[in-house]
Amino acid sequence: MEIRRARSDDAAHIAAHNIALARETENRSIARDTALRGVRAVLDDPCRGFYLVAADDDIIVGQLMVTSEWSDWRARPIWWLQSVYVRPAWRQRGIFHRMLTSLRQMAREHDVCELRLYVHRDNQKACRAYRQLGFARLPYQMYGIDA
Repeated sequence: MEIRRARSDDAAHIAAHNIALARETENRSIARDTALRGVRAVLDDPCRGFYLVAADDDIIVGQLMVTSEWSDWRARPIWWLQSVYVRPAWRQRGIFHRMLTSLRQMAREHDVCELRLYVHRDNQKACRAYRQLGFARLPYQMYGIDA
C-alpha cells in the first residue's frame, strides 16, 4: 500500500470516487464531467489544494482532498479534509488511518496548526470513525448561502 499525492493520471479514479461519495453520503448525483472538471482543477492548480491517495498496485482504493485556510488568530494554516473516500471493499482495513498518519506528518512539516473536516450529521459511521481516530467535535455550526 502506497500513500502519495495524487497525480494527473489519477483524476478519473478520484472523480469516480467523488460521484460514489456524493451518492452514498447525501444521495446526490454528480455529473461525471463536472466531477472530473472539479478534480482536474485541483490537480492543475496546487493553490486550490491537493489530493492524497492510497494506492494498491496502482489501483486507487482511498482518497482525501486537502484545502488550506489561513488562521489569522494563530498565524498558521488550518488544513481541511474533504472528499474522504475509501472503496467499500477496502474499508475496515486502516486505509484512512494510514492516509491520516501521512497527512499529519506533512502538516507538521508545513507548520499546520490543525486538521479539520466536516461530516453530514446523519453519517454516523463516519462520525464514529473520526472520533476513534482522535477527531473532536468542534463547537461550530456550519452555514451556507448561494453566491
